[in-house]
Order: sequence, then C-alpha cells, then structure tokens
Amino acid sequence: MFTLTVRDHIMIAHSLPDPFFGPAQRLHGATYEVETTWARPVLDEHGVVMDIGMASGLLGQVLDGLRHRNLDEHPDFAGRLSTTEVIAQHVGERLAAAAAGTEGLERLTVTLRENPDAWASYTLELPVLGGGSGRG
Repeated sequence: MFTLTVRDHIMIAHSLPDPFFGPAQRLHGATYEVETTWARPVLDEHGVVMDIGMASGLLGQVLDGLRHRNLDEHPDFAGRLSTTEVIAQHVGERLAAAAAGTEGLERLTVTLRENPDAWASYTLELPVLGGGSGRG
C-alpha cells in the first residue's frame, strides 16, 4: 500500500460541556495540526498516490470552514460534542466527499494532533473507482 500525507493546522474555540472533560468544559481555544494520509495499493499512471497540490488544496478547503471558528456555534457540530475524534471524523468525511471520483484511492486517515504527545485519528475506506480493486 502506498500513502501520501499532507498537513495543515487550524485554530478553533469550543467547549466540551460534560463533567467528564474537567476544565475543558469551559470555552477554550485549541490549535490542531491536521494530517491526512491517502492510501492506494498501486500508484496511478503518473507514479503517485495523489497530486500533492490537490491533496493540500482539498485539505485547505475543508479546514477553511473551521478556521478561527467557535465550534459551539458551528452548524455541523450542533447537538454533538466537538471532541478531537469528532472533528477528525468531520474533516475525513468532507475530504472523502471532495475527492469523490478520484480513481484508485482506497483509504483516508485524518489525524488531529492536540500537542506532540496526544492525537486522535479517524480512518475511512473509500470506494474504489475505475474498474475493480485497482490492484495490478
């Protein structure tokens, strides 16, 4: 399996209003390093997993909807806690939708790093397009 990883970052505000989260119940800021790893079993006709510019551009577009926002007020998080895991899922699902139609991609993993010692990831399987499994 071949992979390509690109990263970006976002600054958000949010609260996690449940006693489980201790002091994070209150409104606070967070800066996340966001890594996305795209995977495919064989390289495309250009010898790449995906164009780096395309991967970076898609990530930037998805993150632009979150940058410098209070996720407590963001409609996509209405009725659910904006934990690191939930944000990773949000980013992953939007990236998968944005990349729909890109042949041969099988998997996407989104990792949000809260700091160098703590992170969470979300992995989703992508539909394989273009005649079969994409394996040579």
